Amino acid sequence: MNPAHSHEPLLSPAVSLRRYGVVEASDVHDYHQIVLGLDGSMEMAVDGIGQRIDRRSAWLVPAGARHDYAGIGENRQLVLDLPAASLAVPERLFDRARAVTIDASLTLLVRNVAASAAGRAPTSHALDAHRFHWDAAARLCAALVADPNTTLPAAGLAGLDYARIDRWLRAHLAEPLRIADLAAHCGFGMRRFHQLFIEAFGETPHRYLQRLRLDTALALLNDPRNTLTDVALQVGFGDQSAFTHAFTRRFGRAPGQWRTGRH
Repeated sequence: MNPAHSHEPLLSPAVSLRRYGVVEASDVHDYHQIVLGLDGSMEMAVDGIGQRIDRRSAWLVPAGARHDYAGIGENRQLVLDLPAASLAVPERLFDRARAVTIDASLTLLVRNVAASAAGRAPTSHALDAHRFHWDAAARLCAALVADPNTTLPAAGLAGLDYARIDRWLRAHLAEPLRIADLAAHCGFGMRRFHQLFIEAFGETPHRYLQRLRLDTALALLNDPRNTLTDVALQVGFGDQSAFTHAFTRRFGRAPGQWRTGRH
């Protein structure tokens, strides 16, 4: 079966619940995709490698990879469509297609996100839907990077443990980034570390950290106890003005508008 090519350009993350039919279908698209098992099971083959997935597993499908799939009886999956460079996700996570086992905490998160998706009104406001997709995708991606089952081993002796680096950056979001400290934490000199970081993450440490800070801000904005200044300081911006400028440039709305749903 020929893969489909007629997709609209995807500019931001999208999270959806899907049921797959028993008749095999094929697809290919220009964004990464993560298919997380929820109920029942399905078969998927990516670039000729087949694997059944259920509620304890997932497929990571890189952009451009042909995948053939079919459901097995009644099934329901949570699917994350992820344009490259939208969320702070190491590029190397999608070096190749692979099926992975997911841990209990990620399995629970998948069920919680799926419940939220199922409970959303079909006529919900466009901004409300946009916020849901970004927030859910940010939480899922953070959990995927943290899950030891999805982490690729370092590429040879000179490779970087990107999950370890991601954890370090998240633990130091409120602090200025000191590349020398991070490089030393990973056992490298600054120049070599910078080169390896770009190979693993697809961008410089400062660019990745900026997206990571703003991704984290999405969850913090959901808590009404956090003032905008609180959020700004917790994710490493010197003041609310700098945070508002960076957030608006990234997401198209100021943090206050994002939180309240105003245009």
